[in-house]
Formats: sequence, C-alpha cells, structure tokens
Amino acid sequence: MAGGAVDAIVFIIDALARLYLLVLLLRLFLPLVRADFHNPLAQAILKLTSPLVVPVRRILPPVGRIDTATVVVAFGVQYLAIFVITLLQGIRPTIVSLLLSSAVSLVLLTFNLFFWLIIIRIIISWVSSGGYNPAVAMVYALTEPLLRPFRRLIPPIGGFDISPIFALIALGALVRLFMGLV
Repeated sequence: MAGGAVDAIVFIIDALARLYLLVLLLRLFLPLVRADFHNPLAQAILKLTSPLVVPVRRILPPVGRIDTATVVVAFGVQYLAIFVITLLQGIRPTIVSLLLSSAVSLVLLTFNLFFWLIIIRIIISWVSSGGYNPAVAMVYALTEPLLRPFRRLIPPIGGFDISPIFALIALGALVRLFMGLV
C-alpha cells in the first residue's frame, strides 16, 4: 500500500480509537465523581460503552467504586489500536512494548481529557447564562474533584477563581513527565 494510504488508515484507526477511549474514560470517572446518571449525556455514555463493558463485568466485578471492566476494556482497545497501527506501519512490536505503550497512552489520554474539560469549564464560566445544561453539569462534576485541592491552596483573588490555571499547569507537568516514558 502507498504511504499516503497507510497514513490515512492509521489516522482513522487512531481517531476512532481515541474517541471511543474518551467515552470509556468518561464512563470510568462518572461514578468516581458521583455524577448524575439521569443526565442524558451519562445515559449516552453508558449506552455507547455497555456492549463491551457489560460482558467483561460478568467476569471482572468492580473493586470499590472503580469499574475494573471499563479499565480492562479501555486498556484492550488501546492495546489493539497500537498493535494494528504498528503492524500497518511495518513495525513488529513486542508484547512488553505494547503493554507499556498502552498504559502510558491511556494515562496521557486521561490527563488530556481533564486538561480539555478544565479549559471547557473556564470558557463556560465566561459565557454561561446560569441555566441548567446536562453537558455543563457533567463538566462541573468531572472537574470539581480535581480543582477542589487547588482551590483550598489558592483562594479566589478579587472574586476570580484562578485555581484552574494551577490545575492546568500541574496537568501539563504530568503530561511531560509521562511523555518521557513513551
């Protein structure tokens, strides 16, 4: 296959895998932050991920509030995506390198998810009309546990909450730390 065609296929596989992984990560974090599962977005996330997660859950029950089935499915999707992409690129990966790349990639994707959720929360705070919106409620539920420790250290200054800035700096530092592992 021509190099351009392989690049296009790799892009499509990577994009679809990341989108599904983001939905799986949201499914993983929603119960941890005690999000409202009556939220239509939470219902959509459950509906999109249940075909893979529910059968695995029959084998792997949750450990506390951590949905081990979702973790295993997310890891499996990431592993499979990296495996297929490396094969398409003509690389024969080892199992250990695939395991390590999958784990680090999932952690980086999680950091990036929260980075963008905080950015979205900042933008919402500038333009929000104050009414209820399911997407806004979910963004706030997911980001509040991450921002709360920074808010304790850095109180609002002149009525402005600058804790998201420090959370973004911390997430950026963690991304750079983990990127050194790939």
